[in-house]
Amino acid sequence: MRKLLTLLIIFAGFSAFAQQGFMAPDAQYIKDNYVKFEYQIPMRDGKKLFTSVYVPKDKSKEYPIMMDRTPYSVAPYGAGYKTSLGPSSLFVHDGYIFVYQDVRGRFMSEGIFEEMTPEKDTKPGSTVTDEGSDTYDTIDWLIKNIPGNNGKVGVWGISYPGFFTTASLLSRHPALACASPQAPMADLWRDDGWHNGAFFLVANFSFYPGFTNRQDGTPTQRRGGRFVAGTEDGYKFYMDLGPVRNTNDKFYKDTIRLWNEMLDHPDYDQHWKDRNVLTHLTDIKTPVLVTGGWYDAEDLYGAINTYKTIARNNPQTPVYFCMGPWVHGGWSRGDGDHLGDVDFGQKVGPYYRENIEFRFFSHYLKGTDMDLPTASMFETGTNQWKSYKTWPPVEAAEKNLYFLPGGKLSFEVPKSVGTFDEFISDPNKPVPFWNGIDMDMKREYMTADQRFASTRPDVLTYQTEVLDHDVTLAGNIWANLKVSTTGTDADFMVKVIDVYPDSAKNNQWTAPGVFMGGYQQMVRSEAMRGKYRVNISKPVPFIPGKVSPVNFELQDVLHTFKKGHRIMVQVQSTMFPLVDRNPQTFVNIMKATEADFKKATHRVYTSATQASYLKVRVIQ
Repeated sequence: MRKLLTLLIIFAGFSAFAQQGFMAPDAQYIKDNYVKFEYQIPMRDGKKLFTSVYVPKDKSKEYPIMMDRTPYSVAPYGAGYKTSLGPSSLFVHDGYIFVYQDVRGRFMSEGIFEEMTPEKDTKPGSTVTDEGSDTYDTIDWLIKNIPGNNGKVGVWGISYPGFFTTASLLSRHPALACASPQAPMADLWRDDGWHNGAFFLVANFSFYPGFTNRQDGTPTQRRGGRFVAGTEDGYKFYMDLGPVRNTNDKFYKDTIRLWNEMLDHPDYDQHWKDRNVLTHLTDIKTPVLVTGGWYDAEDLYGAINTYKTIARNNPQTPVYFCMGPWVHGGWSRGDGDHLGDVDFGQKVGPYYRENIEFRFFSHYLKGTDMDLPTASMFETGTNQWKSYKTWPPVEAAEKNLYFLPGGKLSFEVPKSVGTFDEFISDPNKPVPFWNGIDMDMKREYMTADQRFASTRPDVLTYQTEVLDHDVTLAGNIWANLKVSTTGTDADFMVKVIDVYPDSAKNNQWTAPGVFMGGYQQMVRSEAMRGKYRVNISKPVPFIPGKVSPVNFELQDVLHTFKKGHRIMVQVQSTMFPLVDRNPQTFVNIMKATEADFKKATHRVYTSATQASYLKVRVIQ
């Protein structure tokens, strides 16, 4: 979920990066030019939320308010000052009132914390609370009690604070002038926790001990303890751990309530439906800028679908969208000019901070000029910014990219009869998601070389001939598989890959021992737990040997496969330990035992009557 990198970025208030010099230049400026205040702001039900407010010392003018509501602590508390304020240092030097709030039930705020608090669409005057009402009450108090504000509030946040930013739109407070949900959690069953029912193990398991600093209504500055595995070999650690149920038997001992909620609700039941904020995003009048990263391993779904939902449901509201070649939160710091071995050719981070984010907030909070396209999208492959009036772009036409016998991939319809490819999936020898040793959800896996996987017998590989012209995919990708299995359950992972020509040269970021000639860069991947292929709320077993459709979305891309490259697709049933192992027997996987895990043979069909293909959007 929100792995250690995210905790360093958000949980620690950028302090780790400040020590490296990224934010340090602002630290003294903030102390010299801002005064810090701390308040306990009362909510409509009597609970009080701890809030830090940084106000410019210059009283010659009024300032808009920039607010970040977070479950990761507004530290430092007391006399200490943050070393950075706002989304970037541009805001510090331009002059704003900065507000940071511990959300209900976290750190120094009263109340009980709930995972992605269910929205109740509360109204002013009601004593029922949710994140929309808490935001309303906070804004109302700030406007009335903080001297020198200009009556306008902007909200921003990344990851979990991105969810709270989305929820701020549901406050519908008249002073809320604009908001920017960035990498927002939107539907936990489709984003951080599960991907179409496949549990993202390595991203979640080590997160909850650090996140769980309290499980009651007592305010505290205490932080949760870091999980220590005792090894850097994540593949071996999670194999030795065994089934997911062992996380409690061996480590947590049923002491972490939020972890148990994950294990108790593997299906898309009412628990998760109540926490899907997308279903509430109607009647939004506030201008919105949604930001995400093409290589965000945690909240790619959240960013894309928050934008699409708000834009679709609120056609008269100014809604802007920006996607760049970033990891989770990568736009907020650093240059963003590469990820792993892949070079993006320019400093994408500063461009966003200066030309998109800062201009958006300045326009709606201070009335400055702004000329932003609806969608500002970085096109990978060609490494250039593109502007669109709609997303996906209207010029992107739907096409089918078919799997053909002999490992071929083509836009031409298959003509063969009765053809298929098969592989044996062994839960005791799962395919690693990353070609290396690491305990973390290595962020670079989303662009990493897949040659290690394409040589395995339990990975099916299909690729086009060498392209004689550029092919640009713009928009979402749907996998439409026809499969069968000898088991009663199975996972299917699909990866879309850009195969470089053998003549490709190394760049300045290419790691030692890696060669870009023949590099198989992953562009997009996604997992589907087969039992949810019919109904995500009511799992259905496979009938051994029976051909079944397995259809699922791989999320959006904007990528050009250049002339001389190839398009490749890989299909597999494990990506470990990124995704937990499927026993391949129809059981509750969160309660499965070692005896439930069985080998199975999976088939992917490639014939005219049982075609497997990707539905893509192509810009000619």
